[in-house]
Amino acid sequence: MGSPKESEICYIYCFSATFIFRLIMNTAIQAALDHAVQSLQAEGVLPSDWQNTSTLTRTKDRSHGDFASNIAMIGSKVAAMKPRDLAEKILAHLPEVADINKAEIAGPGFINFFLNADQRFAILEQIQSQKDQFGRTSINANKRIQVEFVSANPTSSLHVGHGRGAAYGMTVANILEATGAKVDREYYVNDAGRQMDILATSTYLRYLELTGQSLVFPKNAYQGDYVKEIAQSIIDQNGDAYVRPVADIYQDVPEDVQFAPELDADGNKVVLSGDKEKHIDGLIQNSQKYLGESYRVFHQAALKAILDDIKDDLGEFGVTFNQWFSEASLTEKIDEALQTLDQRGFLYEKDGNIWFKSTEFGDEKDRVVKRRNGQTTYFASDIAYHLNKLQRGYTDIIDIWGSDHHGYIARVKAAIDAMGYDSKKLTVLLVQFVSLWRSGEMVPMSSRSGQFVTLRDLRKEVGNDAARFYYVMRKSEQHIDFDLDLAVSQSKDNAVYYIQYAHARVNRMVDIRAPEKNIAFDRNQLTSYNPALLVLDTETEILSKLAAYPEVITRAANNYEPHQLGNYLKELAASFHGWYAQEDVKILDEQNVALSQARLLLSVNVQQVIRNGLVLLGVSAPESM
Repeated sequence: MGSPKESEICYIYCFSATFIFRLIMNTAIQAALDHAVQSLQAEGVLPSDWQNTSTLTRTKDRSHGDFASNIAMIGSKVAAMKPRDLAEKILAHLPEVADINKAEIAGPGFINFFLNADQRFAILEQIQSQKDQFGRTSINANKRIQVEFVSANPTSSLHVGHGRGAAYGMTVANILEATGAKVDREYYVNDAGRQMDILATSTYLRYLELTGQSLVFPKNAYQGDYVKEIAQSIIDQNGDAYVRPVADIYQDVPEDVQFAPELDADGNKVVLSGDKEKHIDGLIQNSQKYLGESYRVFHQAALKAILDDIKDDLGEFGVTFNQWFSEASLTEKIDEALQTLDQRGFLYEKDGNIWFKSTEFGDEKDRVVKRRNGQTTYFASDIAYHLNKLQRGYTDIIDIWGSDHHGYIARVKAAIDAMGYDSKKLTVLLVQFVSLWRSGEMVPMSSRSGQFVTLRDLRKEVGNDAARFYYVMRKSEQHIDFDLDLAVSQSKDNAVYYIQYAHARVNRMVDIRAPEKNIAFDRNQLTSYNPALLVLDTETEILSKLAAYPEVITRAANNYEPHQLGNYLKELAASFHGWYAQEDVKILDEQNVALSQARLLLSVNVQQVIRNGLVLLGVSAPESM
């Protein structure tokens, strides 16, 4: 028999260290339950072919024990008896399990298991030995995952909606890495196509204005002052080298949209004449014609300015990427993807356009991939991009999109299957938008309102920590009402503050209050203190919560639900603060130094787990507050 590979050794070590309750106790309890099932099958109480699909989970409430099994509820139907009656028979056939003090029936038929007290203290040794690695496992070590997120068009600064996608995507990647997965974070840069042409042309028109020419700025152009700044930077570098007569740029361009002075009954603008889309397309065409190769100067200057701004914004937010993937690099891959689809019989021509037979794979209608003018569609680029991802050998591909892209999922998966790959490799996670609230009123999401709309301004108002935390505190598909006043408040109602305060409070207890009371405590000598003195129900509850942390990480990672980690930290902080403030309990008692040291021991382990969790969320763990 050969020696185990390094990855196998890591896998074994991580599980034996981090999941002691799950591997030792969980496995032992499950084996005992399996023995009981076999005995009941032999007696004919349970069918001989019945498969035990029950789960054994950590309990949240200490009064319900340390572990709970739903086996009786799962098996009651095939046994033709009430769950509690079956539970009694299971308990009667349950062999003794080391380190289990007792097992009892609860509620409609749960079987709760209670650990011996000494076993509960083992979690402290794990945390102390593993420190910042506690909670990390190798359960997903065989996975190589790409997480693509944000991917906003580089045409303006990031807004608060992009911020949620950034925080969510980064945290999902973090917790997947914490379970052993190799994760690549990728930003798809939409640096090709019409939107970039609109931005480039907008910049050129501002350039013409700033060099002294008069024009009517198109309604469908990018209006922000940042466009003028980009144009001015080109002037600073190249002067009037690219000036062309405005009349040439506007020659034969369709009329821009004209609106009536009054709104209609529903408050909408009334179109009198013109077409804003045809107007801006005409300006793009003429700009390209008269500038020639120089058009690229404006395209690249605008792209670089906006992309640099996005990179700086995200970097300051603690969001980083392994790769910034250029859409413009996909030209050959688009040809390859369409050729593959054609060879496999999934393209056809109609009305001069080339269509993809996406309905054969469950999409609601077929999709155009190449227009009659020979230009490929955005969808063709997306097909090519996902072909590129698949060819890079990822076991899992995760796309994080805005909720308005829901209808896009079916067609992308259809293309993957049509090219001969497995669309199950692709998981699409949708992120709902964010509403901002201040003083009980919703903040208008308009640049004209004078209120902020950018991620940078949100971060400036509430800080990175609050933004990162509250962005991931709901399921991604749920809408977020972001309370700006709450996010900056120093109260227990502000979850991120409450959690961070628990972390900082431990330092005050250890470094200031304990010395004041002449209670010696050395963080480097934790094994010198006796955890068996921790006998309060609240202390047992905290021990139980600490032991649950690795499972929380695994569950959050595998379900792509970082809010599970956030909720766990809220609960742990609440238990800690509640214990600290508990009536008739002195955490630091100079009359009982040994007990005080045991409680400080518990506190520093709580601090370690809080810090580990905050790191994964991208939130700081302040030493003092």
